[in-house]
Amino acid sequence: MTGKFSSAVARVVFGARPVLLLVFVALTVFLGMQALNIKLNTDVRKMVPISHPYIQNFLEHRNDVSLGNDVRVIVADVTHDDIFNETYMQALSEITDEVFSLDGVDPSKISSLWTPNVRWAEVTEDGFEGGEIIPPAYDGSAESLEDLRTNVLRSRHVGSLVADDFRSSIVHANLLDVLSEGSTVDIPQLSAALDDIRSRYQEKYPDLRIHIVGAAKMAGDVMAAAAEVAMFFFVTLGLTALLLLIDTRSLRSSLVVTLCSFVAVIWQLGVVSMLGFTIDPYSMLVPFLVFAIAVSHGVQMVNALANNAADGLDKLSAAMKTFSVLAVPGVVALVSDGIGFVTLYIIDVGVIRELAIAASVGVAVIILTNLVIVPVLLSYTGVGESAIAKIRKKRGGSHPLASFFSRFARPGWAAASIVVAALGYAGGLWVAKDIQVGDLDRGAPELWPDPCQEQECPRGYIPERRYQYNHDINMLVSNYSVSADVLVVIGKTPLEACNSYDAMQQIDSLSWALLNVPGVQDVASIASTAKLISANTNEGNLKWATISRDQYALNNAMMFMPDSLYNLDCSVTPIYVFLDDHRAATLNNVTDAVAKYAQAHNNPDVIEFKLASGNAGIEAATNQTINASQYPMLALVYAVVAVLCLIAFRSIRAVLCILIPLGLTSVLCQALMTWMGIGVKVATLPVIALGVGIGVDYGIYIYSKLEEYLKAGLPLEEAYSETLKTTGKAVAFTGLALAVGVVFWVFSSIKFQADMGILLTFMFLWNMIGALWLLPALARFLLKHEQKAS
Repeated sequence: MTGKFSSAVARVVFGARPVLLLVFVALTVFLGMQALNIKLNTDVRKMVPISHPYIQNFLEHRNDVSLGNDVRVIVADVTHDDIFNETYMQALSEITDEVFSLDGVDPSKISSLWTPNVRWAEVTEDGFEGGEIIPPAYDGSAESLEDLRTNVLRSRHVGSLVADDFRSSIVHANLLDVLSEGSTVDIPQLSAALDDIRSRYQEKYPDLRIHIVGAAKMAGDVMAAAAEVAMFFFVTLGLTALLLLIDTRSLRSSLVVTLCSFVAVIWQLGVVSMLGFTIDPYSMLVPFLVFAIAVSHGVQMVNALANNAADGLDKLSAAMKTFSVLAVPGVVALVSDGIGFVTLYIIDVGVIRELAIAASVGVAVIILTNLVIVPVLLSYTGVGESAIAKIRKKRGGSHPLASFFSRFARPGWAAASIVVAALGYAGGLWVAKDIQVGDLDRGAPELWPDPCQEQECPRGYIPERRYQYNHDINMLVSNYSVSADVLVVIGKTPLEACNSYDAMQQIDSLSWALLNVPGVQDVASIASTAKLISANTNEGNLKWATISRDQYALNNAMMFMPDSLYNLDCSVTPIYVFLDDHRAATLNNVTDAVAKYAQAHNNPDVIEFKLASGNAGIEAATNQTINASQYPMLALVYAVVAVLCLIAFRSIRAVLCILIPLGLTSVLCQALMTWMGIGVKVATLPVIALGVGIGVDYGIYIYSKLEEYLKAGLPLEEAYSETLKTTGKAVAFTGLALAVGVVFWVFSSIKFQADMGILLTFMFLWNMIGALWLLPALARFLLKHEQKAS
């Protein structure tokens, strides 16, 4: 029935070839114009799980207090022994003004030695004395610089705004809200503006080195570096075309497959652009994926058509027969891919959801561009006499690929293969049990680590651009007591009660509990600051560094309290938890400690603690979302593929033959991630799922051809040998060609793209090996009826 239906569709398709090609060209031009309008995603909301309770808490209180959405510009003097010189202070003043005027920066929340909100205070015999850090009579003279040094030493800003070694200071700026809908903050533009400040002032003042850290800067650097991805795409396209030519020895068929696969990418980009989607560093793998899948199916078409032509069929008949035979397995494979990719939508992160839709759209267009248009074009061009002659020449002898892999259909070899696969499953699961969700490295794992991170960099060292951000992070954590990784716990109290004794006591108790959690550097809160103020108002005696039970004393302390520690009606107060890093284990320990304390002590009449904000809070929310979704998503992917294979082949045994090699690839991929220290996160989770989509194509094509030969009465080993000479050869070529294409990603300026390149290379190769090696071994013991024929 299926064969008759495919033949009927083939007659309709090839009977309307000119119309189809005209529509194909028109659609390509139209969608190509739409693809030119696709934009780079600058919406940070799409990179976080916006419905997660942590993010919702952040949005609820975003206007109350500073919640860790900031950027730090570190200005370092690499020539003098300290920053107390006229040239440095002039440069710092100019840079402070530049940061103040940046779009996206909240001008009311900027701190540097030159801003009036940065003050010194001390207790004297006459009471409190204090003032701005910069002396009123500052003129750059030696005397005023000495006064400046004294004011800095009397302030509480050493370690926070001024480095411990006094060789650098910070311009600290809070950003306008970037997570609310309708936010006007342009992250790439802000990042580029900060880089412009860096380059101009390092050129103007050769004694300076400027370092910039903050989640927004990191995101901007990733977006900027992602622009080079287009270069890798065209390298992949060129290499694939060259390898196709070498394999097929037919220039025309190589050009047809490459052209149609490239057109599939154009169509995919055009459609997603019309849907209003954008492209971002994470979804940039989708064009590669679409191209890879398109080439995979195109190669099958060329290989089958060449074999039909070698049987003596003319170009049109060979193309029609190829379409009739491969249409059903091709559609089943692509539908499996498409529905499998849609399952990524269950992960509540915008960039992953858009990636899921974009990948599904790409798979859908391949049905037209490669399953239909490739054989239609080949019906005009053919595959070339040299390619046909090559096939005829090899038919009489043994094919190396067929000779080697067909052995695995023998009982002994099959049994040994299944034992090896079982050991692979066991070993992979044992290693993969230690896989972690989230980042496993210090700094920004999306970018390359600073080469001199573990040792002191020479003064004046300027890193390559790919290392710049993590070098800047290293500069911050090595010279300041503050951390680049901040978790903000939100304390919600009744109105005018954030400085009540009971609330402060709970905040102080939570702070003490967190200080005893591994990975926590320090905790800053309204309670810790009130204790410091209490000591200062009592001649600096540390015995008074406590929370007073006298509400009048607590109210008096609020006169000296930084406004970043409470909101206008004193109903919200943040607790800033400075972390060693934002590794998954660190975040889990801290959030678990806060959640446990909140569950035991939250009281609406006193204070309620809510998680979380700051860059570490957003990371924790993302990790929790990924952790909750990764295994349900994978289970759904495999379930969809299993159901569609069952519908196509009507055999549970066939489904097992196809899925077991796929499962082994997934397990080994997770083991590889564990061994390489790559965590499961927004950048890597889609690769695991999409690898299943690539691999299922191999299994479906091989099994479909094997089944055809088995039904013709051939013994299993001989049937598989014939399968390898046609479909198996195309699968081997596709796996090798695509692996060669993505392996060049290791040279990317973005570390997570290099990691994805390694993972994809492994999955392309292992899916190919699994399909060629394990499928016949499973068939030997599962396909009972066919074995009797052998």
